[in-house]
Amino acid sequence: MIEIKDFEPRLYQTKILETAKAKNTLVILPTGLGKTYISLLLSIHRLNQFPDSKILLVAPTKPLCNQHYQSFTKNITLDKENIVLVTGLISPEKRKKIYQEAKIIIATPQTIQSDIKNKRINLENISALTIDECHRSRQNFANTIISQHYIKKSKSPRILALTASPGSTKKKINEIKENLFIDAIEIRDEESEDVLPYVQKKVIQHLEVELPSEFKQIHKLVSIIYKESLQKLKGLGLTKPLSIINKRDLISFQTYMFSEAKHGNRTAYYAISLTAQAIKLSHSMELLETQGLIPFCKFLKKVESETSKAAKAINNSAEIIKAKKSAEELILKKIKHPKINKLKEIAKDELEKDSNSKIIIFANFRDTVKNITKELEEIPKASPVILIGQKEGITQKKQLETLKDFEQGKYNIIVTTSIGEEGLDIKGGLSIAIFFDAVASTIRLVQRSGRVGRLEAGKIIHLITKNTRDQGYFWKSLKEKKKMKNIIKGMQGKLEKQTTLQT
Repeated sequence: MIEIKDFEPRLYQTKILETAKAKNTLVILPTGLGKTYISLLLSIHRLNQFPDSKILLVAPTKPLCNQHYQSFTKNITLDKENIVLVTGLISPEKRKKIYQEAKIIIATPQTIQSDIKNKRINLENISALTIDECHRSRQNFANTIISQHYIKKSKSPRILALTASPGSTKKKINEIKENLFIDAIEIRDEESEDVLPYVQKKVIQHLEVELPSEFKQIHKLVSIIYKESLQKLKGLGLTKPLSIINKRDLISFQTYMFSEAKHGNRTAYYAISLTAQAIKLSHSMELLETQGLIPFCKFLKKVESETSKAAKAINNSAEIIKAKKSAEELILKKIKHPKINKLKEIAKDELEKDSNSKIIIFANFRDTVKNITKELEEIPKASPVILIGQKEGITQKKQLETLKDFEQGKYNIIVTTSIGEEGLDIKGGLSIAIFFDAVASTIRLVQRSGRVGRLEAGKIIHLITKNTRDQGYFWKSLKEKKKMKNIIKGMQGKLEKQTTLQT
């Protein structure tokens, strides 16, 4: 008989478990409230119910997989060698052997999808599949493909899907339900009666900075060329008012023009090039507004090396040449984006107030992460470290070492990209999260916010540049978050009504 150890389940976890025992269940639960333990409890139940079976848990990042591995090995009365963390770094033949011998398998969806395709893993004997961060379960995503194979092949299938942020529309939530064969939903929010005693207070601030006049002048130069390209696109079929066109609109229009080109529309090729030019200019302005001069210049340097018509048009523009020259001069004068100065001020104050403070800083771009880390090294009590993904040049081993060093106090500030957003539970907790830039996605906002206030009260600070995309993304994500909460509450009400009628 397998049992839990060193862990006392909370009432809401046991309630959710009862549903998960009987049905494929989607669990929507705020961050930091122990979704992993619900998976652990279900895994124990299924292994006791089907002693010859196995358990599969998939999570989107390797640090998160490692975190699950640590929880399972610590809190279950099963020999450690029966619980395995599988990564793509292990050879295919060795993985095949591991799947045959292990009782609990923890891996990324991409590794499992590859091994299903190449017939290295047999799903027939897997009695429970947990999909962590299941909001990543759109059509043709790895989670969805795994679930399809699992439902077809397993002798006794049971799916548990976990997330804090399922999406801001009913359509997205229903898509998760359909793709993962969900029969029941268990929903809790911070105000749910059985969850309330475990929710930690979070103080949320948004601090605004003004873009310096020198930045505005450079922005104005780029904007001239950008508006000219939009005006031309309007004559080629772009119908949306120019003042509200965003990058997504341009990408959508470009896709449409690719389709037109296939059908013999010769003008479409010019429109495609012009749209590419507008997208590049839009991105350069976003970097200037939200990140600073160095990322702006670096991007334009990259465009200089490109040979497309769109790149040539940008490189030959008198306004762009002047904008680059002005930006480079400001860099030599050590003029920085005001968010950098504000960030250093916050970090310095926090560490002076409490030398044991642990800070996490989120930024959207790898170059910004590196620049922030370099700037923070100037603060006397600061020991910053970078956490970025494998695609960005950091191995899985290094990621795990970084997290361990941070937890043990070698570093007190961790600066990260999106890899730090999902599921990471830092031992000892984090006192403050600083969002250097805004995210338009409510899912990313919820995930970022969930890194603090897990063990004790925490603080979240949004740095926002006034009258820029920063501000637009910030308010959009808050609006979407509110919308998501209302949808979830509505679903919760319906489920409670159905339960009452059934009883």
